[in-house]
Amino acid sequence: MNFFKKAALSAAILLAAVSASAADLPNVKILATGGTIAGSAASATQTTGYEAGKIAIQTLIDAVPQIKEVADVSGEQIVKISSNNMDTPTLLKLAKRCNELLAQKDVDGIVITHGTDTLEETAYFLNLTVRSDKPVVLVGAMRPATAISADGPMNLLNAVRVAVNKESVGKGVLVAMNDVINNARDVTKTNTTNVATFRAPDLGNIGYIAGGKIMVSFL
Repeated sequence: MNFFKKAALSAAILLAAVSASAADLPNVKILATGGTIAGSAASATQTTGYEAGKIAIQTLIDAVPQIKEVADVSGEQIVKISSNNMDTPTLLKLAKRCNELLAQKDVDGIVITHGTDTLEETAYFLNLTVRSDKPVVLVGAMRPATAISADGPMNLLNAVRVAVNKESVGKGVLVAMNDVINNARDVTKTNTTNVATFRAPDLGNIGYIAGGKIMVSFL
């Protein structure tokens, strides 16, 4: 076998291995609603006075290439709003879409990008209306995507990690932000600017993310 045939064979084997590896990854749908995680400001140092929901979901996904190592993800833009404008029709649309997707055998979980003002309300609503044991994880950010200290990219990556974790199955709707995992029943926003805003004051967090792994078992 000459050099060119060997090179072609090696390339074919590598391509097959990469394809097989991709096929083995879980399938996660990312539903986008806007919020600070998709916010855009005029300056990289500006963390207030930005336009929420400006950036499309595919742009947010492309900004975190490491997601491809965790899951096969695809994005769907539901709305592009600041979450203080979340209304009943949008909530119903979101719940309906979650139930449609989770009924599909090739969908393993859902991540929802959301503004933080009403994130806990949407999480609780979905916890009551989504009829599946598959993971649904809400995620947001406290700083816009254009900020030099943006927390959205890591939050998004970690939310996908939580969505594919087997321990997330059957735990209801979850919220994953700032390396902390909470459930929809207990979580609340405690600060308007701090990235460590989402907490469960009564029962505490149900998990943590460190080094890309779920480090504390779910209760």
